[in-house]
Amino acid sequence: MFYLSKIFWLVVQPLSLAFLLAMIGALAALAGWRRLGGLSSLVAALVLFVTLYTTTGNVLLQSLEDEVARPAEPPSAISCIVMLGGAVENEVMSGRGGIEFNAAADRYTETLRLALAHPQARILVSGGDGSFSGRYEGEAGASERFFAAYGVPADRLIKENTSRNTWENTLNTRDMLAAENLADCVLVTSAFHMPRAMALFAKAGIEVTPWPVDYRTSGRLSFGFDFTQPSLNSQNTATAVREWLGLIGYYAAGRIDRPF
Repeated sequence: MFYLSKIFWLVVQPLSLAFLLAMIGALAALAGWRRLGGLSSLVAALVLFVTLYTTTGNVLLQSLEDEVARPAEPPSAISCIVMLGGAVENEVMSGRGGIEFNAAADRYTETLRLALAHPQARILVSGGDGSFSGRYEGEAGASERFFAAYGVPADRLIKENTSRNTWENTLNTRDMLAAENLADCVLVTSAFHMPRAMALFAKAGIEVTPWPVDYRTSGRLSFGFDFTQPSLNSQNTATAVREWLGLIGYYAAGRIDRPF
């Protein structure tokens, strides 16, 4: 299922879908099916336009970010901080060493802030290598180096380094929290990812306080045109579509009780 989901996403992400539709249009035109070729090319152009030059993807992302609000203050008693992985560039680190973050770096920086403010709390880092090859170190090594650099001792960390997606994050986290007898946890992940994470944790019977980070929209967007930042629009559209498909897929598979 993991590999099927990866292949499915390679095909249906907006730019890949536009390319496939354009190819179908070209092949249909060459075969003499001009109506089919024209229709396919038109749909490809429409997908590209919506992806690159409208706020559609940003609004879809904003709707996810608005779903789970962050409390004004964290709970007074925190025994653990669960941070979902996905914020490091495994391929870059494997070639260059060090710690390299992607756009979700807030997961690390906010977890560090909470850890320093609550020195009694354990830190559970959940996230392995979600690539096709499975040959990278995942979050465990990088997280230990990062937190140690800011004075957080290694014995505060609980490293879950085998999960490849949020479903496996949840199951492995549940087992580790039970083994360590930990409760009263704060869950740190990207705001757009929090609805799916919270639905999975609820299904698994894990009670956590959501602490969304890594907001990527202003919260005041509406549908319209945007010709100023096509590359960012494309990236946010892909992120939003992937997360919405994840919610729908997990609901269809019975992994969560509600899709939204």
